Amino acid sequence: MQKIAPCLWFDGKAEEAMNFYTGIFKNSRVVDVMRYGEAGPGPKGSVLAVTFQIEGQEFMALNGGPMFKFSPAISLFVKCETQEEVDEFWAKLSEGGQPQQCGWITDKFGVSWQIVPTVLGTMLQDKDAEKSKRVMEHAEDGQAGHQPLEASL
Repeated sequence: MQKIAPCLWFDGKAEEAMNFYTGIFKNSRVVDVMRYGEAGPGPKGSVLAVTFQIEGQEFMALNGGPMFKFSPAISLFVKCETQEEVDEFWAKLSEGGQPQQCGWITDKFGVSWQIVPTVLGTMLQDKDAEKSKRVMEHAEDGQAGHQPLEASL
């Protein structure tokens, strides 16, 4: 059992979001779907909360209502080894969502994701200051998530 897990607050779309995310990441699975019973307060059989895993990380998703919205202050960081992986996650997570700068995406549920090539950190710390600057400008232009970083070099 994972001791700490993020809990994502949705307005009636927790199960839909779980199915969307577990359909994108190959190493994922549904752990549990908790439904309201006779006692409510939601309609019997409707989803109260779900638990799922992505790449070994457990998540809870709660149908809490419209009171709270997601913000980019919290984002899910996806480390990608290849450009193909970056492109795949970028395309799937941005479907119905909104691309942001620096490899960030706000998905169709309002959750913020960072789709980041693992080489980015190394490139940003390059000893050649001009090269490092070009990489940062590339990222700030919103290109790091869906155009190869090598294009900035």
